[in-house]
Amino acid sequence: MFSPRTAPCRAACLWLFLYAFAPQALASFPANLSAPPAVREAVHRVWANHPRIQSADATRRAALANARAAAQPVYNPSLTFEGENADVDRRTAGASLALDLGGKRRARAAEGDAALRMSEASYALERRDVAAQWLKAWCASLLAVRQSDMGRQRVDLMQRFDRLAAQRLAVGDIGSTERDLAALAVGEAQIQQASLAGQEATARAALEAVDMDAASILPPFPTALPPEPITIAPLPADARPEMIQARAEQERAEAGIVVAERARRPDPTLSLTGGRVRDGARSDRVVGLSVSIPLPVLNTGRAEIAAARAEADAASANRRAALLRSQAALRQQQATYSALLSAARAFRGSRASALDERTALLERLWQAGEIGTSDYLVQLKQSLDTALSGLALESQAWQAWFDYLAAAGRLDDWIDGAPMDTAR
Repeated sequence: MFSPRTAPCRAACLWLFLYAFAPQALASFPANLSAPPAVREAVHRVWANHPRIQSADATRRAALANARAAAQPVYNPSLTFEGENADVDRRTAGASLALDLGGKRRARAAEGDAALRMSEASYALERRDVAAQWLKAWCASLLAVRQSDMGRQRVDLMQRFDRLAAQRLAVGDIGSTERDLAALAVGEAQIQQASLAGQEATARAALEAVDMDAASILPPFPTALPPEPITIAPLPADARPEMIQARAEQERAEAGIVVAERARRPDPTLSLTGGRVRDGARSDRVVGLSVSIPLPVLNTGRAEIAAARAEADAASANRRAALLRSQAALRQQQATYSALLSAARAFRGSRASALDERTALLERLWQAGEIGTSDYLVQLKQSLDTALSGLALESQAWQAWFDYLAAAGRLDDWIDGAPMDTAR
């Protein structure tokens, strides 16, 4: 017999078994597990209007323009015109062009492409993070609304209890001490309701910080619990957005080494001059060809190469660190989600979730005199607190589901319902 502590381990082992021996079962994202259409539309609206997404998109467009600029020729031609009036009159025109023999253009284009991939990965990460932030804020906001509604139900129950206590005191069924307990219970419920109202305002503000149109009707909270984590196979580590960004950053840094090495190589400048020279009555045409090469003596470019290599070493270390963080976050989120989901399902299957039945039963027992006023209040408070905790548990399970999808690289697939291949 397994203890509750082994539930996350069993879930992880089952997922590993399915991933290794039943890849076809995990080959695509199940259509029935995708986000509801209302949630999908809300997330897409947030993506379209959020400043962080707009900033990341502008950065991506700038990187695209820079990549196009880097692919252009390194040098432009030059034109020169000369004239001289002396013993000899000279009129010449010339054109010169530096020749990219060291491959500077190719190196710059490779660096620009890597920078573009890095900006695209950053854009994808921003979309994922904003979506996860909105989804968790949405859950927290709906949780606060449901808890506030239950808090108002608690106030109504306590006020009803207070009226019944006053009636029973009038006929002598209870004493003044029990009547005072009922009045105190009403005051406590009202204080707790004020606290829940403040939590609802805080959750609403957190949602509005992500969604500027949060005043509109929010998608309803799902009635069912999220699925088991084993139903969704995580992407391979190298296919997750944070690893794509880290790899692109390393490739950009490595391309920077090539750019620095190519910049150190001097390129010759070819010049062609033509014109006419007049000496008295004699006039001759002249044509000249010259080649000049800069000498890398004062600045050899070695410092730039050393700096580029150091940046590449840092990018390589950052990529390895990102891999460790990604793997650790996936294991943590999977274990957390499995534990919360198991607890939420256990709560739904227990009698603790039957709040209305318990409150009605407690009231009948109290009116029948089978339990005292203090026992009634204690059990009613415990029932209400347990129901509130159950709502919080379900919300935490959904938020952990979103964290798990983000860590597994599947959040966008859950939102858009895109088919997924576990072998990629």
